[in-house]
Amino acid sequence: RTQKGSMKPVKKKKTEEPELEPLCCCEYIDRNGEKNHVAACLCDCQDLDEGCDRWITCKSLQPETCERIMDTISDRLRIPWLRGAKKVNISIIPPLVLLPVFLHVASWHFLLGVVVLTSLPVLALWYYYLTHRRKEQTLFFLSLGLFSLGYMYYVFLQEVVPRGRVGPVQLAVLTCGLFLILLALYRAKRNPGYLNPASSDRSLSSSQLELLNRKGQEKTKGFPGTDTSGSLNNRTAKDDPKGSSRMPAGSPTKAKEDWCAKCQLVRPARAWHCRICGICVRRMDHHCVWINSCVGESNHQAFILALLIFLLTSVYGITLTLDTICRDRSVFTALFYCPGVYANYSSALSFTCVWYSVIITAGMAYIFLIQLINISYNVTEREVQQALRQKTGRRLLCGLIVDTGLFG
Repeated sequence: RTQKGSMKPVKKKKTEEPELEPLCCCEYIDRNGEKNHVAACLCDCQDLDEGCDRWITCKSLQPETCERIMDTISDRLRIPWLRGAKKVNISIIPPLVLLPVFLHVASWHFLLGVVVLTSLPVLALWYYYLTHRRKEQTLFFLSLGLFSLGYMYYVFLQEVVPRGRVGPVQLAVLTCGLFLILLALYRAKRNPGYLNPASSDRSLSSSQLELLNRKGQEKTKGFPGTDTSGSLNNRTAKDDPKGSSRMPAGSPTKAKEDWCAKCQLVRPARAWHCRICGICVRRMDHHCVWINSCVGESNHQAFILALLIFLLTSVYGITLTLDTICRDRSVFTALFYCPGVYANYSSALSFTCVWYSVIITAGMAYIFLIQLINISYNVTEREVQQALRQKTGRRLLCGLIVDTGLFG
């Protein structure tokens, strides 16, 4: 628009938006978009009040009410920080509190040690299947792993080193192993090879994209590689060992097979959509809860290296501890027969931590062995699980090895 008799355009006045007041260290914006305070974490929580009333009156709680209570608690659990309180993930707290308590209780008596050390893996597996079924990300296992490393090292410094059996060189080697584990974990937790929609093949026409999106959301029966997340995959790995396209990029058949309706892209061979991370990963092996990330093309080597360094460091630490608290006995004998170890609380705590480390080390050794077998057969863990579900793989050595027949 222009004013009458003038060629200059009329400038519209910009509406000045009210500036938001800066947050203090104890204030935050809650999930409802309202300003709240850390001190008011227990105020105005109708779901929590209702839950307490029903618990006092011995009435059952609805699952929806429990979920709302947990969402409210996770939203209000914050710590004061500059420019607003920071949210704390509630899943990292249980390992920090329960692990020292359980290990100290297990040090009181041999039978208590057996009960506690048996129940810990059962509880961890139960929580794993609970979160895995819901397809939710959790920091519980990452927190448990990191805190276990730190706490075992702390007990070693406080209870084992003062006895004088561990030299400076041995302590330095164990400390270097710990730092190498953390470095390898940091490298393994980085980008596993996420597929960026902007860098994928966008040569499909708009009509093809609309058709693929509609078919990706429907329950198809004609393709055996249908994924429950809405993506389709029916690739023949032998025809494309290098990951290149078997058909032209604009081919509807190729796009229909490799199209991911969630990420809106055409996936290369052996890539897969992770329903927990919500993104496609190149040569996806599996989603590892211990690093809270996927293991894919870019971080698989770092993941294997982290497992190897952990196994060597853990075995070395276990050997030093048993040699200190159970003298004149071999490591294997001291692990099962160490008389008088529960007479001293310091020795009992060290012995309990040794057995806890043995359980964790055995689990990681199994994962490491499975990874080596999969690498030798040139398959990923996801391809192994898919072959077992579709009954196209052959079990060898009592099921320890699964030959998918895809990459001979």
